Amino acid sequence: MSGVAEHPPIGLADDRYRAPALDKGLDILELLAKQPQGLTRAEIVKEMDRSASEIYRMLERLVARQYVLRSSSGDRYSLSLKLFALAHIHPPLNRLVTQALPIMDEFASKAEQSCHMGVHDRGNVLITAQVNGPGPWGMSTRLGSRVGLLDTASGRALIAFAEPEQARQMLAQHTALDGEVPISPDELARALQSVRELGYVEGDSLQSFGVVDISCPILGPDNTALAALTCPYIRRIDRHIGPNQQQVRGMLLHAAQALSLTQGMTRDARIK
Repeated sequence: MSGVAEHPPIGLADDRYRAPALDKGLDILELLAKQPQGLTRAEIVKEMDRSASEIYRMLERLVARQYVLRSSSGDRYSLSLKLFALAHIHPPLNRLVTQALPIMDEFASKAEQSCHMGVHDRGNVLITAQVNGPGPWGMSTRLGSRVGLLDTASGRALIAFAEPEQARQMLAQHTALDGEVPISPDELARALQSVRELGYVEGDSLQSFGVVDISCPILGPDNTALAALTCPYIRRIDRHIGPNQQQVRGMLLHAAQALSLTQGMTRDARIK
């Protein structure tokens, strides 16, 4: 006997450290996250296949802690924005968003286009910042939404500039979102290689007709992507003359470089 306790098998360890009440609360949050219109208590009970009394107690605690909202009529429950707010309190992400917004504002003003910033989140992309262009028309992506990892410019920029092991984990975690355009592994590999060679993604949007997605990685000290800065470029066809696609791409690259932490790049660089 060595005197050193052996670790239990993974399955046994999971059973040993189960927290049924916590699991129940997380199950409710995950269920409501998929229901933008909310659910009644009866619908939650049916979906979770649990007793009405235990669901009621857990719902009341989640309402009291403001993770769940109860409708004014009292018969429907929906997810609050508290989890979203907590995610943005996380210091590294909060600092990145704080530093990115002025540069994104400057880009949007000069490029006359909207832009958004996304980070990898559980196999897809979470939009963490969004700035609209100055004109009356534009294309925007809703703050806090999750978009596809494989069929968006943001996702491909993040995968292309990830460490190989990290990229494998991102792909393993990926789950297809509604409407996702399928892509074969060989086609994806070719697309990612092109992104690495160019240093950015540029191509027709796979979600919206007439939009050209341009996305540049925001790099960390190890030259891997911390986030992706993306512009859904829309070309004006009236008499107004604004920056063209090539000029907008250059401005976006400069903005992403200003936010990057790679050696030799200055953090206070600005769009010229």
